[in-house]
Amino acid sequence: MFCVVAARSAEAHVKWFCAYDVAGQPRGLENVLCLDFELLLGVAVFWLFAGCLVEPTSLGDATIRVMDRITAGVRSHTELMMRAVAGFFFISIWAVGGILLTPELKTTSPLVGALQLAIAAGMLSRRTLPLSAVGMAILFGIGVRDYGVFHLADYPIFLGVAAYFALIGLNRDMFGIRPIDVMRYAAAVTLMWASIEKWAYPEWSFPLLIEHAGMTLGFDNEFYMRAAGMVEFVLAFALIWTPLIRRCAAAVLTGMFISACFEFGRIDTIGHSAIIAVLLAIVADDKVLPRDRRAPWLAPVALCAALSLTLFVYYFGHAVIFKTSVL
Repeated sequence: MFCVVAARSAEAHVKWFCAYDVAGQPRGLENVLCLDFELLLGVAVFWLFAGCLVEPTSLGDATIRVMDRITAGVRSHTELMMRAVAGFFFISIWAVGGILLTPELKTTSPLVGALQLAIAAGMLSRRTLPLSAVGMAILFGIGVRDYGVFHLADYPIFLGVAAYFALIGLNRDMFGIRPIDVMRYAAAVTLMWASIEKWAYPEWSFPLLIEHAGMTLGFDNEFYMRAAGMVEFVLAFALIWTPLIRRCAAAVLTGMFISACFEFGRIDTIGHSAIIAVLLAIVADDKVLPRDRRAPWLAPVALCAALSLTLFVYYFGHAVIFKTSVL
């Protein structure tokens, strides 16, 4: 249910539309880890475990076969899709002007615009993809310099996409990890990190919820943001799990991002075009490796471990960098 309830606010990047303060004091962990949070986590664990039990059954096999048929066209043209969307993305932010990588990352440097056009041009040939990847890494580095590592921790997806293009262009993998899997892991980390923000700074989204009150379906804003964060975290975690689980999670996330584009317009469409393409590539990926097979009982354990680790890194990293309180 909450995949529908939380769809739009969960995937509309609040920094693009509302005032924010990355260095501000986040909600203390004693307020985040409340009864609502525990109940939502319990529901998430139940459904994740149920999905893992279904995957090795005949129903799971049938679902995989249906997804394979539906996504055959995307699968055979994944590289072309990624190159086309990346070209669209960089030409679009160049045309808007003053944007480094995402709408809240502003720049006045004319060299950034030239680099964005060069990155887009590099998408025309596989041979020049590594050069475009270097250009993307340079833009990310400029963002770290200008906005700090904590702010850019929102966007490792750009490094994942850059690595994908570099590996495709060089016809290599990364220590045995396929290019698409590098991109998938980066998307998972990006979305898990972003979900913590919804618990740490729910007030950033309140103006959006007031302006688009229908999104909450009558739920209290505080509870709604907890639910939105939990939906996003669990689906993001699922991207690193077994084939059926990750493909279904990517399909749901794709629907959520596209729904947000209709609600929030051009900026959201441009800003999220790359991650939508990544998610479509994950939905279409039919490769199954031996390491993809995991016992169902491991999923709840791994989910709770990932959640604990992400909360720890977010809060303690913020406390170290900005001298804020954890509790």
